[in-house]
Amino acid sequence: MARTTNSSDGFTPEERAAMKEHAAELRAAKRRDGKKELEAQACLDKIAELPDADRAIAEKIHALVAAHAPGLSAKTWYGMPAYARDGQVICFFQPASKFKARYGTFGFNDGALLDDGNVWATSFAVTELTEADEAFLGALIGRAAAQA
Repeated sequence: MARTTNSSDGFTPEERAAMKEHAAELRAAKRRDGKKELEAQACLDKIAELPDADRAIAEKIHALVAAHAPGLSAKTWYGMPAYARDGQVICFFQPASKFKARYGTFGFNDGALLDDGNVWATSFAVTELTEADEAFLGALIGRAAAQA
């Protein structure tokens, strides 16, 4: 898939939209003043807005995080469902529709501390989730959440 931009800044319209969403999220977070239930509802609202295929995956991922990492807080991050510890995003779901991609991705940020040798995966392409996939991701989520 060719990357097309409409401006000289090198960002696609989807990337610019994500940056604007993130700026709005930061402003909203200041107004919420740490009210986690409002951030969690924003995450659920974002999941509900997704196209069917992305929504089905996002709902399963949301359930996996709730089951394997209840200490993580749901929120939105660049307009995507994300899960944080002490305000730092640990993992997130990037829907395929977000950047008009072939598949969505489930990713982990540095705070997940999933280091394994010199090279390790930090994101995974997701087209659907089988029970085996859920078990695999659930174990990674639990491991990431357990890191201090």
